[in-house]
Amino acid sequence: MRNEMEICFDAVSDNESFARVAVAAFIAHLNPTMEEMADIKTAVSEAVTNSIIHGYENLYGYGKIARKTVPALQNQEHPEKVRIHCILDEKTLHIEISDSGRGIADVDQAMEPLFTTKPDLDRSGMGFAFMEAFMDTLEVESTPGEGTTVRMMKKIGADTAAQ
Repeated sequence: MRNEMEICFDAVSDNESFARVAVAAFIAHLNPTMEEMADIKTAVSEAVTNSIIHGYENLYGYGKIARKTVPALQNQEHPEKVRIHCILDEKTLHIEISDSGRGIADVDQAMEPLFTTKPDLDRSGMGFAFMEAFMDTLEVESTPGEGTTVRMMKKIGADTAAQ
């Protein structure tokens, strides 16, 4: 059976947890293991955070503290969006997370563990490494000035099928 969902939300860090839970709820009926669920939620979290922090350069403040302490951000509209498109084909989850932000000039460099363009925000540079480790496949497409699309795939129940 094939099932599909798409969500679009403001590019603010508070929505990162919403994205994690939305994808988790979408696959819940498959009864994934706790490890599978944690892997998927972490990968989604990393991709969404990358869109907000790097794609849109954190235009609206990272977290609640920034919006509370910076008057210009308190009533800010959020025109920038992050999109998540998921397809569940039997027990294979395909996730596409995209933004129309600044894009990545050198995707290979950006995917290197510990590489970050935002050390001032205590970014570890491990986002793509985590996505790659926790999902079965990872593909990143980006065009400077146009945005980035992250595609990931994970088979649910793959470990238990082999036992």
